[in-house]
Formats: sequence, C-alpha cells, structure tokens
Amino acid sequence: MNTTTAMDDSELRLERSAFGRLVFTAPDGVAHDGVVPVRAFPIAAPDEGVSIVGTDGRELRWIERLSALPAATRTLLEEELASREFMPVIRQITGVSTFSTPSTWSVETDRGATSFVLKGEEDIRRLGNGALLIVDSHGIQFMVRDRMALDRRSKKLLERFL
Repeated sequence: MNTTTAMDDSELRLERSAFGRLVFTAPDGVAHDGVVPVRAFPIAAPDEGVSIVGTDGRELRWIERLSALPAATRTLLEEELASREFMPVIRQITGVSTFSTPSTWSVETDRGATSFVLKGEEDIRRLGNGALLIVDSHGIQFMVRDRMALDRRSKKLLERFL
C-alpha cells in the first residue's frame, strides 16, 4: 500500500539517525529506519519523481518535486542522493589511446582528471538535447551534458566514436 497519497510534501518527516541512516516517519507514526531515496528520472528530470523506499524494497513515499520540499528536508535528500549517484560530468576529453575499441580515454570531469577504458562504441548512449552517457569497462557512468558545448578538440575526438 502506498502511504503517500494523503500527505503533502511539506509534511514529509525525514531525519538522519545517530548511525547516519535516513529515517522516514509515516503518517501513522511508524518510523522506517534505513530508507533510500531513488530518483525516477535521474538524468531527464532530476528534480521530479523521488521515491522513498524501505529496506524491503517497497515504496513508502512518493515525492513529486524536490523543489517543493522545505529546505532542510530537500538538503537532506539531495545529500543522500549525491552520495548514492556517482556520475562524473565530462568537461573535456584530453586524449584517447586509439580510435578503435577498447581504448583508454583521458578526461577532465567535474570531479577532476581521470582515465577509463571504453570497451565499445555501444557503451556511448545518446540522450536528448545533445547529452551522452558513457559507460566505462567497470560500469561507471560518465555524463556529457551537451556534446556541442565541449571544446573543439574534445568534439573531434568524440565524433570518431559516434
């Protein structure tokens, strides 16, 4: 049963326990320890559709928009989501080892410089509005928010794989 229907977002009761885990208190007063926030559309609509999921995998609460939450609750959820969602954003491609795959890419991201192995061209997925999702050989996802906004050299290197 979904407990979210009767409660609006301003009434969401969420806090962090002494052990650092999220605790959601349902309208009936039952506290659910160790809940996890999950975005429905993390790339296309990161502010919309967040589910609070219990340890049994069931949805306890649906949140239409993070921006509608009180600041403290929103910050708590955003911190938790950020710790779970590791998706560096590529700002520049500084080099590739070869134009065939597998190849090692050297990139500058919003989290610093790194390199990864691209197994195949199929690991580069086109998203809407010029965005790309690149998955490395370890399953780590890298985001290019707008490939047309990359510098000229980065675009040229990227085009060889698209």
